[in-house]
Amino acid sequence: MQRGKFHVSRTSFLFCVTFGLDFVISNRIFTFLYGQVTVISAFFPVRKGKVSKRKTMLFILTKEKLLINTSTFQGKVEEALRAFEALVNQYPQSPRARYGKAQSEDDLAEKMRSNEMLQKAINTYDEVVSLPNVPSDLIKLSLKREADRQQFLGRMRGSLVTLQKLVHLFPSDTSFKNDLGVGYLLIGDNSNAKKVYEEVLSLAPNDGFAKVHYGFILKAENKIAESIPYLKEGLESGDPGTNDGRFYFHLGDALQRMGDKEAYKWYELGYQRGHFASVWQRSLYNVKGLKAQPWWTARETGYTELVKSLEKNWKLIRDEGLAVMDKKRSLFLPEDENLREKGDWSQFTLWQQGRKNENACKSVPKTCALLERFPEATGCRRGQIKYSIMHPGTHVWPHTGPTNCRLRMHLGLVIPKEGCRIRCAQENRTWEEGKVLIFDDSFEHEVWQDAENYRLIFIVDVWHPELTAQQRRTLPAI
Repeated sequence: MQRGKFHVSRTSFLFCVTFGLDFVISNRIFTFLYGQVTVISAFFPVRKGKVSKRKTMLFILTKEKLLINTSTFQGKVEEALRAFEALVNQYPQSPRARYGKAQSEDDLAEKMRSNEMLQKAINTYDEVVSLPNVPSDLIKLSLKREADRQQFLGRMRGSLVTLQKLVHLFPSDTSFKNDLGVGYLLIGDNSNAKKVYEEVLSLAPNDGFAKVHYGFILKAENKIAESIPYLKEGLESGDPGTNDGRFYFHLGDALQRMGDKEAYKWYELGYQRGHFASVWQRSLYNVKGLKAQPWWTARETGYTELVKSLEKNWKLIRDEGLAVMDKKRSLFLPEDENLREKGDWSQFTLWQQGRKNENACKSVPKTCALLERFPEATGCRRGQIKYSIMHPGTHVWPHTGPTNCRLRMHLGLVIPKEGCRIRCAQENRTWEEGKVLIFDDSFEHEVWQDAENYRLIFIVDVWHPELTAQQRRTLPAI
């Protein structure tokens, strides 16, 4: 038995807590949380002296004249919910009874996979806080769980309101401010998140959670040098919530952009802690067990027909792309992921996340018709199909794609004789007109364009060949 965790009927404990009774196990006070027993000392007073668990349980049940053997509710959430609904009807001002009802609704929602039931649980958590004489720890539990469940449903703004309420009620608790900062980040409000973390760090200068998130925000603002000490010190703190692959990813990236080889120390540490598949393969949205190598051949992918079709029709693809460059250059949009150190790099996208851009395809109809035959590309919801033009003097920072679920094909269309190259992991290659290069962009890669003329390629992302049909249907888009 682990210290502080007892795998017994949580409903039995809930009845005890609901009535405000004393419950002692080895001189410690317990109530439930998430199906286990967790210390919540503020819920009810301590009765001195040791009493065995069995005798205490029987005493409580006898004293309150409960006619139900509550241990029968273990795993029977529908019965537990009915019992708590009866308790709420009998004791409408009891916050503990109401919290028990909310937890039962929460469990039932998970069992039923019902958003409607989960919304009922959210409403009941909110009701707990509105009752009189609610213990502060129960207010914290209710509002934290309410915010968490709102986020689960995608109700980010509703969750933000709940988190703001927590901060208002408990202004000295920096953990709630940290949660509020995350709430702002989830709705893309980096400005308010930054203010929250600045406030936390003014109150608790060594708060590692606030440091990594503040560093993350600074890096998003392209304040690369400023972000590094916050990310580094936050990770070194080891505080809860800091051991996250995203922070290792962004610290390493920031160090690389500053020319600091220490980046690979942090990538190695991220790998050792299970965040990356390897030092070189650092995507964060992955399916485990897929074959991983930087460079692939057409035969290895199994997509030989697609590769043959691209290479056979490369001039058609090139000519339609050049026509767009001549007549509708505005369709080529600048790269907007902050991947360039310098230079001019634009892209014209035909498919994004498995969705066809009908207007774009009107400009290159033969190319789009050609691709329609290959669902491994057009149906790849974790990739794109696009033209990519890069002008002389461009350098793309070392970076990795977001997922190991795709491979990337580059078809050379207009390739200068010298000056253009791509590195994936530790191997450099060059493009050839009419030929396809295939690599796994979840590995670190980098591009240089030092030629005298532009480089035009056609990019086709495809599902990783080892993904099952069901995985291809159900994996969320990226």
